[in-house]
This record gives sequence, structure tokens and C-alpha cells, in this order.
Amino acid sequence: MSLTDWIVLGATILVIVVYGLWKSGTNKTTDQFLVGGRSLSWYHIGFSVMATQASAITFLSAPGQAYSDGMRFVQFYFGLPLAMIVLCITFVPIFHRLKVYTAYEFLEQRFDLKTRVLTSLLFLIQRGLSTGIAIYAPAIILSIILNINTTYTTLFIGGLVTFYTVYGGTKAVSYTQLLQMSIIFLGMFAAGILVVVLLPHSVGFGHALKLAGKMGKMNVIDWKFDPNNRYNIWSGIIGGFFLQLSYFGTDQSQVGRYLTGSSVGQSRLGLIMNGLIKIPMQFCILLIGILVFAFYQFNRPPLFFNQYEVKQVQQSAYAGQYNALEVKYTAAFEQRRAKSNELISAIDSKDAGQIDRAQANLKLADKQVNSIRRDGIGLMKKNNEKADTDDTNYVFLNFVTHYLPRGLIGLLIAIVFLASMGSTASALNSLASTSVIDIYKRIIHPGASDKNYLLASRLATIFWGLVCIGMALYAGKMGNLLEAVNQLGSYIYGTILGVFVVAFYVKRVGGTAVFIAAVITEAIICVMGICGTVAYLWLNAIGCILVILFSLMLNPFTKEKAKVA
Repeated sequence: MSLTDWIVLGATILVIVVYGLWKSGTNKTTDQFLVGGRSLSWYHIGFSVMATQASAITFLSAPGQAYSDGMRFVQFYFGLPLAMIVLCITFVPIFHRLKVYTAYEFLEQRFDLKTRVLTSLLFLIQRGLSTGIAIYAPAIILSIILNINTTYTTLFIGGLVTFYTVYGGTKAVSYTQLLQMSIIFLGMFAAGILVVVLLPHSVGFGHALKLAGKMGKMNVIDWKFDPNNRYNIWSGIIGGFFLQLSYFGTDQSQVGRYLTGSSVGQSRLGLIMNGLIKIPMQFCILLIGILVFAFYQFNRPPLFFNQYEVKQVQQSAYAGQYNALEVKYTAAFEQRRAKSNELISAIDSKDAGQIDRAQANLKLADKQVNSIRRDGIGLMKKNNEKADTDDTNYVFLNFVTHYLPRGLIGLLIAIVFLASMGSTASALNSLASTSVIDIYKRIIHPGASDKNYLLASRLATIFWGLVCIGMALYAGKMGNLLEAVNQLGSYIYGTILGVFVVAFYVKRVGGTAVFIAAVITEAIICVMGICGTVAYLWLNAIGCILVILFSLMLNPFTKEKAKVA
């Protein structure tokens, strides 16, 4: 990066942090530290909810996901608006009426302590693992810029975010996220415009989309029902609904965002805002990935996007073979570029036969390019069995650092850092609140002073920061980070959601029945996930349904009278 980019990057992050800490004031009570005094307005909540979900992974991995797999990932979010409506009707008013700090407090009032503790522990496991992945995403950027191993950059990023969260609390997180999302929207819009501007003069926005469509990338909606297909309209609406309902309704990292609302109405408006904006936002981010794909049909992409792994093989005994592949790759790319230009000309001619021939020729040329690329990856594996051979997380970053103008590179990299800071800070805050309110305050040290709980909250934030850093060090082996986060969530979210659905709607079921049902269900879901029985989105629906069914079946055998919160 140039000096200008470093200045923009440093200034943007500094302004965000100072603004957030200034607006947060001093946290003197647990209520201020964990829920911001319940004083925030709907637009704060809406941006905070979006920023918590839209981590650095979103802006690094989503364009790469579209580059390699097309637009079909957007179907993942189709169940979101319906989930927001259900939350506004059911979850939000109950949480506000009970004035809870965490979602799991309600479960003790409705069931018993063991059910509250079980769901709290499930959340802590899932969110701790996922937050580690979120920390790893910006560490990738620093490792490329500084040309050092991601281990060192992961330790730096994780330590920075942990310090920021320990000092600022949830109010600093929320105010910071409001400004973060404004900058993020501006920067991503500018990036999308510049991708189109950088295309050849004969290739416009429409040409780019048509070319991507002919290459199978504009697969926005898949109507075919297939339980083994990760992304189709059915898995998105049904599986996605259960996942989003569980994520926003039972995951403390999100519940904690709208518990800061000054009223039920403000929290509801914030969630509705998220439901209306999230799908178009994700569509646009994926579309940037499609435009980058079209750009690289006319501009030579690297043989492998992760330059750290490239340098490792170039410094090994396989360097000669890899360099020979680079020469073959360049020749194959030139062939593909020629075929891409032929397809653009065919599209302009509107001759169906010519278009079909050009499309077939381009696919053959692309197949040759990908074959050489696979050979290169094979050499990386021979050199190092532990090499990270999934480079989708590096696609957009490579484009940004090589083709965007000075200043904007720094801004877009700052965006990834800001997104990471926002989502990770929210997660650490929620992990701390659940650890202190549901475990420490309820079981280990009940009846202590508020000062004691405030100190415990800060210490818990530090503890979870260290745990998440440890997970981040492993995250590089998990493939596309965007998918990895959602897969981890799908192992647990369905079970937790099932417990809450029983709590809200099946009043006759008691705590023992739902506790046993949750344990059995979680074991089944883990086995199904590990064995790959169905696509991971379906695990959310299956987990929720199994908890409900097992609870109803087991309840007659438990001599326990159900409580009503």
C-alpha cells in the first residue's frame, strides 16, 4: 500500500474508535456496560444489528464466494424478513417486559436453571468458535500487506479488539457501529462503480452480467428442491428462516443489540430495518464478486490468489515446476480472454447460434485455465500438506490492492477492519454478558455487588478474547470463512431455537422434558452434520422440530408441572 493508503487506513480506524469511546462515556454499572442503559434509538439498533452480522467475513468472503460459486448464496437470506416479523411479535416484547440482560434468563423463569445453563453453554461454544473466525478475516489482510504469517496478525487483531471492547462496553460498540456502517456502504458502493469503470471500453455493466450469466454465475434463484443442495430457494426460505430466527432471537450477540432499545417500538423498528436492508445489501456485495469475475476474464488473475502460499512453493524444490505452470497459465488465460471478447461480440450481434458457439468455446478455455490452476494447487500440497488451498477469501482483496486507486485501497481495507471490530466487539460483549449473568451471577457468586459484576464482565471479555484468538489461529483450515461461520451456527442454532419455541408456544411442557430433548437433539444434529446427511441449512429446521417433538413425547413421563413466565 502507498503512504496515502496507510494514512487513510489509520485515520479512519482512529476516528471510529475515538468517536465510539467518546459517545459511550464511562461505564460505572453493569447495566451500562452490558446493555448501554437501555437508551438507544431504532436506527442505532438497526445499524448495530447489521454491523454485528456483517463482519469482515462478509466483505472478504462474499465477493470470493460469488466469484467461485455465483449468486446463489443470496438465497441464504430469503427467510430473514419473515424471521424479523416473528421476532417483533413474540420475542421482543417478552424480553423487554422481563428486562433481561440475556435471552437465557427468560428460560429459567419459564423452565428451570439447568435449561438456562444448557442453552447458555451452547451459545458460548458456538459464538466463541464463530468469533474466532471473524477475527481471522482481517488478519488475512495484514498478513498480505506485511507479507508475514497470519499467526502474528491474528494475535495483533484479536488483542486490539479485546482491549477496545473491555474499555468501551456495549454503548461504545453501538455508537461505533453506526458510523462504521455508513462508511462501509459508501466504500462498497465506490468499489462496485470502479470495477465497472476498470472493465475494457467495449465491455459495459450489462455485458459483464451477461458474460457472467453465460458462465453460470448469475444463478440467483434455484427452484429445484434438493436437501443436499446448500443454496436453493427452499433451503433459504425454510432452513434460512429457522437459522435467522434462532440467530436473531436466541443468540445473545444479536439479542444484546436490541435489548439496548429505549422501548419495544424502537427495538422492533431496528429489526424491521435490518430485515428490509440486509437482502439488497448482500445481493450488492455478491454482485461485486460477479463483476470482479467478469473483470478477470479480461485481466490476468494470479494462478493462486493467496500470495503467501505462492511464495512458499516458489521458495521450495517445486519452484521450477510452479514457474513452468505460470507460463502455461498465462498462455491459457490469453486464450480465454480472446474467447471472452468473442462472446461479447456475439452478445452484441444478438445471433443466438453465434452466442452459443462463443459460450461453448469460452467454457472450454476456462476449463483449461482451471486445470492448470489445479496443478498449481497440487504442487502446494506436495510442498506442504497443511497449505491453505482455498483462496476464495483472497479474491476481492487481490483486486482491491492491485487495481484500485490510492486512498480508496486504504478506505476499503479500513472497511474490513471496521466490520471486524464491530462484529467481534458485539460478540465478545455478548459472551461476557452470558458468562457473567447466566453462569457467574446465577451459580458461582450470587448476591455480589454491582461493582463485582462489572469487574467480572471485563475479565470475562478478556477471557473470551483469548479463547477467540485461539480459535482464529485454526480458522485458516476451514475453507471459505462465510460458509464456515454459518455451518458452525447450524450445528447449534436449531436446538436453541427449539427450546425457545417450546418456551413461547408449548405451555404444557416442563423444564426436564425440554432439557432432555435438547441434549438428544444436539447429539443427533452433530452426527448428521459430521456425516453430511443433508445440506447444513436444513440442520436448523431439523434441530428445532426435533426439540419440539421430543419435548412433547417426554413430557408425560416427567412428573413436573410446567411454569409460565
